[in-house]
Amino acid sequence: MKKFQELVDIIAALRDPDTGCPWDAAQTPESLVPNFIEELYEVVEAIEEQDYEALCEELGDLMLHVVFQARIAQENKAFEIQDVLKAIVDKLVRRHPHVFSDLSVDDAEGVKMNWERIKKEEKTERKSILDGVPKSMPALIQAHRTQEKAASVGFDWPDLPPVLAKIDEEHQELKDALKADDAEAIKEELGDLLFSIVNLSRKLNIDAEAALKDATRKFYRRFRHVEEQYNKTDIHEASLEELDSHWETAKNQ
Repeated sequence: MKKFQELVDIIAALRDPDTGCPWDAAQTPESLVPNFIEELYEVVEAIEEQDYEALCEELGDLMLHVVFQARIAQENKAFEIQDVLKAIVDKLVRRHPHVFSDLSVDDAEGVKMNWERIKKEEKTERKSILDGVPKSMPALIQAHRTQEKAASVGFDWPDLPPVLAKIDEEHQELKDALKADDAEAIKEELGDLLFSIVNLSRKLNIDAEAALKDATRKFYRRFRHVEEQYNKTDIHEASLEELDSHWETAKNQ
């Protein structure tokens, strides 16, 4: 807590219009957003790479942004960092009655359903259980959270067969749209197919965003192998068959 207060004091000093840093003093909540998002993704990358040294550093950078935003809010007489901490402490206690009260919950799925129920009771301004998923989130994560919220009230298939059948159905509808050369229908059916694949990943407890990132990294590694075969020649002059041959070599390795 001493170090946390030291960070709060440092941000306050940097924001001082007379003796602070001109750059820090000039920032607004909006101007900090790009860097805030960048720091969050750097945290995610450190977690994915299991680089705990980097994670420690990136969590500090992310915390800096939280304190920075709270400091600007304090200057605008909106709230202080203590209000932020109190709000999250109260929320965690309130939404974990199975820990801090006498409610009984059987498993993690029951905890999630109860969390969403309590959240809906708190967020009275929301018209739907699906409200509250940020529209700026990556599309795969947004789809996952939307499906998760619907599942919290029981709107979910109990097992995999109907999920797989839905993927087959959407795939066929996409092929039909391609055959009809209907651009709008193609876009719609492709979106439906992606949405149904996210549903499969959710049912398998696989993070679709992370799975796609892994696939992209794998593609990168294999394509770099292909590129390395053309250090002395022009890759642009290679045929698809030749490129594919090098790709298969990389795949086998």
